[in-house]
Amino acid sequence: MSNAANREPARDPQDLERMLIERQWAGDIEGMLALFEPDAVVDSGAGELIRGREATRALFEQSIAAGRKFQRGEQRPALVNGDLALTSTKLPDGSITTEVARRQSDETWLWAIDRYSVAF
Repeated sequence: MSNAANREPARDPQDLERMLIERQWAGDIEGMLALFEPDAVVDSGAGELIRGREATRALFEQSIAAGRKFQRGEQRPALVNGDLALTSTKLPDGSITTEVARRQSDETWLWAIDRYSVAF
């Protein structure tokens, strides 16, 4: 079964978190990557910044292979300034994710920076 049908683009920066969790739970790594700019920077909390699509793909593959699931939390309203948006979510374990999304030329949103915590 292909997950491509579930890969609608984010029309609002508030959609990114929900879409990422849904795609991760479905094991849709390509769908997860589709929510990030090609040169996005990800801080997974492991002490090293992940840069670019291939490194981010490897991070997501490791997470899914280890059986980790992103947790749903209390998403804060996005703070939007022009073509940038700050998104964040307080997770059930008390940790907080923060991301910077950028509006693309087609009016969709992609994350450019992602600092997250994963509840194990």
